[in-house]
Amino acid sequence: MIELLAPAKLTWYLEITGRRDDGYHLLRSEMTSVALCDRLVLEENKDYLRVEGPDAVPLDDSNLVRRALDLVQRRAGVTLYKHIPTGGGLGGGSADAGAILRWAGGTSADVAVGLGGDVPFCQVGGRALVEGVGEKVTPLAFEQRAVTLLLADFAVATAEVYRAYDEMVSRGERTRETNHLEAPARRVQPLLGRLLDWARAEFSQAHLAGSGSTIFLDGHVFDGPTGDVRGPDGPVKWYQTVTTPAA
Repeated sequence: MIELLAPAKLTWYLEITGRRDDGYHLLRSEMTSVALCDRLVLEENKDYLRVEGPDAVPLDDSNLVRRALDLVQRRAGVTLYKHIPTGGGLGGGSADAGAILRWAGGTSADVAVGLGGDVPFCQVGGRALVEGVGEKVTPLAFEQRAVTLLLADFAVATAEVYRAYDEMVSRGERTRETNHLEAPARRVQPLLGRLLDWARAEFSQAHLAGSGSTIFLDGHVFDGPTGDVRGPDGPVKWYQTVTTPAA
């Protein structure tokens, strides 16, 4: 048995700088790995995928673990222990794919991006400037930072957020946030807007993680590693973690 860790990724800022002719959006963002991880247990020369965790994860050929194994032409049975919330903007599926690529010896960013825009970064981890559609990954000096994650009990679909962004642009609307997907994400999921407004009133500095439903705060603001706090629409789980160096 082989055990792999798949760290979540945190997006400190996210700028949309353009759009390619094929419809993919061009980005500029700073990403870093954090110590919240999925865990993968591999059995070589087997062929199965099992998932343990609270979120429903597809087990068919759309699963990024299966797709990563196919990409590197490797065969393994995988038990995936999910801790990174699905649809939370923390790159859970991409992190799992990145762990498989590392185990297989890695591949180029231009190839890895075929699995998803976050996969090239998740393959290497650490701290990096990410540009293009995710294939341009420039390592940055590691900085250990403490963060508190507010984990919503709902997901936000990335594709819907980008559609909402395009609709805003077509109407001449512009975003002023450091995360250009915050305003469209609010429109896709009104509960997210309520949670963000509450977090900023309670904690001042609160940021949206990518296009998902997770909000992160600078520093550790609670006692202990994890727990619940009462939010605007019920309990909100929090998880305190730190950034991690390259894999």
